[in-house]
This record gives sequence, C-alpha cells and structure tokens, in this order.
Amino acid sequence: MSHLTIAIAATKTLTFVFGATITYLSWTAYRRTGAAELRSLALGFAIVTAGSILGGGVDLVGDLLPLSPSQPVILYGVLVQSALTMLGFGFITYSLYRE
Repeated sequence: MSHLTIAIAATKTLTFVFGATITYLSWTAYRRTGAAELRSLALGFAIVTAGSILGGGVDLVGDLLPLSPSQPVILYGVLVQSALTMLGFGFITYSLYRE
C-alpha cells in the first residue's frame, strides 16, 4: 500500500469521525429541542459524511464494480462524493434559512 493510499484512508476516516460527531450532536440537539431546523442540519451533515465514505468505498472497490471501462474508477468515486456533498449542503442551507 502506498503512502498516498494510507493518507487518503486516514483523511476519510477522520472525516467520518468528525462528521459523525457533528451529526450526533446536531441530532441530540434536535431531540432535546424538537427544532426541525436541527433535524435538517443533522441530516445534511449525515449525507455529507456518507458521501465521503461512499466515495472512498467506490475508489477502493471500483475495480470490482461493472463500470464503464473508458472512465477511470476514481471519477465514479468523485461523482458519488460530489453528488452527496451537494445534497447534504442543500439540507444544511435549508436548515439555516428555515424559520
């Protein structure tokens, strides 16, 4: 395993740990207050965190998936992560504008 692969795995792991912590704290705040804004915030952070993990997973097992041979596997991982990050940030933005 190369140093770059180890660095990517370490940053993905830390992203998961921090994202899961923020999601948990947001969800706990929602359960305590019942504020729908905090529920949307927790959902947004959960989606962003899941996108990071799923994107990394596609990078790692992409060679086993039936993907288009004309595109590098890493592009599929980037697409998954980017799409879920966009969706998660949409929920976070919604939570901040919700009254």
